[in-house]
Amino acid sequence: MKKVLLSIAFLTASFAMAQDLPENPEPGKCYVRCTTPDVYVNETVTITTAPSYKILKTMPATFKTITERVLVKEEEKVLTVVPAKWGTETVTYVSKGGGNSLKVIPASFSPSSETLEIKPAYAQWELGVAAPDCESGNPDDCRYWCYKGYPAEFETVSTQVLANAASTTSTPLGSTNGSYTKRVLISPATVVEKIIPAEYKEITKTVLDKDAYTVEETIPAKTRTITREVLSKKGGLTTWKEVECALVEYQALPINWDSGSATLTSQAKSIIDNRLLPVLAQNPGVKVELASHTDSQGGAASNQDLSERRAKAVADYLISKGINSSLLVANGYGETKLLNRCKDGVSCTAREHAVNRRTQFRLINN
Repeated sequence: MKKVLLSIAFLTASFAMAQDLPENPEPGKCYVRCTTPDVYVNETVTITTAPSYKILKTMPATFKTITERVLVKEEEKVLTVVPAKWGTETVTYVSKGGGNSLKVIPASFSPSSETLEIKPAYAQWELGVAAPDCESGNPDDCRYWCYKGYPAEFETVSTQVLANAASTTSTPLGSTNGSYTKRVLISPATVVEKIIPAEYKEITKTVLDKDAYTVEETIPAKTRTITREVLSKKGGLTTWKEVECALVEYQALPINWDSGSATLTSQAKSIIDNRLLPVLAQNPGVKVELASHTDSQGGAASNQDLSERRAKAVADYLISKGINSSLLVANGYGETKLLNRCKDGVSCTAREHAVNRRTQFRLINN
């Protein structure tokens, strides 16, 4: 029933705006009027405001003073012989080698036992005595055979088992060291070469740095770039399109704006891509209102400006995605449409204020 009422109210409002109502409308359905917009493209034109030209300049010769280092005495060498140096060194050696003495530990045993089967188990048939209640006069008539078993017979024999095998223990015998002294070369005889450096003197002279010459300078042309809009495709065709009735009412666009900011984050752009762009793609040529609201915290003027900038940021992003700007209406309502009691002067929680900070969209008539 609510959809039917909305549809009737919507069609009544549409009738006031245009006489060309949809043909054969169905009860409970909602329609919006789509007008194909004029399509403009930006064209960049560069014009020359002043031509390029050349000027000539004569540059005089330049000189510079340099200091030059000249050789006045060659380098020479002096050789000095340094004799070898000797020293003594004490060398330690093993005069008697070490070894080990061994002691034998005999094997030891411990008592044990082993059980052997000396007669296996067996069974045999045996004839039993006559039953006491035998009714026959011949007792052999009442005797019976039994298959009787007898267990095996075992015998336990005492034995010994090896507890520890024979082994040896080793006791080390120390070695004896000796030493002797020998003469060793510490450093061999060498020849030291001493270089007597060359002697130089600095002289000053004036030389030509750059001869006189002519410079040709080109003064570039002055240009100005102007961007103008050029009609690419003429619009103006009007049609009616059936849309979901829910889309003519405000729908939430759950963007979490940073405090005081109107800049779209990557997460906000993803929300627009997944929530709003599919609606526009399914309803080509339909105009959409982008509405942004703030809470009552802060000044009313600054909240109005912030909401307008946030609505425009959504519109600009949609334009960058190829949506025609003539189909977008960006409105900022500031704190004028609060959803709860949290107006100026009323104490509210952060969660209650957050309810009023929202961005919405709805389909509207062209």
